[in-house]
Amino acid sequence: MIRFEKVTKVYPRSGGGAALRDVTFRVGKGEFVFLTGPSGAGKSTILKLLYMDQRPTEGVVRISGYASDTVRRREIPQLRRRLGIVFQDFRLLEDLTAEGNVAFALQVTGTPAAQIPGKVARALTQVGLASKSTAYPRELSGGEQQRVAFARALVNDPFVLIADEPTGNLDDRATRGIFQLLREINASGTAVIMATHDLELVRRSELRCIELNQGELVFDSAEATPVELEVD
Repeated sequence: MIRFEKVTKVYPRSGGGAALRDVTFRVGKGEFVFLTGPSGAGKSTILKLLYMDQRPTEGVVRISGYASDTVRRREIPQLRRRLGIVFQDFRLLEDLTAEGNVAFALQVTGTPAAQIPGKVARALTQVGLASKSTAYPRELSGGEQQRVAFARALVNDPFVLIADEPTGNLDDRATRGIFQLLREINASGTAVIMATHDLELVRRSELRCIELNQGELVFDSAEATPVELEVD
């Protein structure tokens, strides 16, 4: 489903240093994978390559039939409609309610208006926020705002959820709630790729972990040895 093949990424004006160096791995359908490593290790670059905000300098990224070396710019929005993407800072529209924020994700992808209310209600119910559908972001806690962001990411039924430090701005209780939500999303068949600095969360979960350091893949718990990796 997802495959990185000898991927190197060098950003312009980076002084010649590579954000990623010769990274290879696969992620399979319905898998849950943590991406860990210190700041600057390459986690965010991996995620940007997944939703094709960036292209590799060398190598190929393949995701559900799309390949970074052949995909056309006009096809990238089609790919992103099949992905759910959640960021650390929520990125909610402050002048829209919870249901308005979720509905907006459907409106911009051309979903027929008659289908939107039902899809929004299902997504908010999935994340446990049906009772807060008419609340504005300022009226919600940090954990609740993140759940709205998850509902927005899930409303198009993505095959993979990409989460970039989704618990980074939350307290311990909210973190546990969001992680439980991620497990439930994964149990429903959606693959989850989560970048995180929370090593205690990773250790407790015993889920697959890919570790990056200075742009190199140094450990994959699926292989149990520090090797060049493969994940499907």
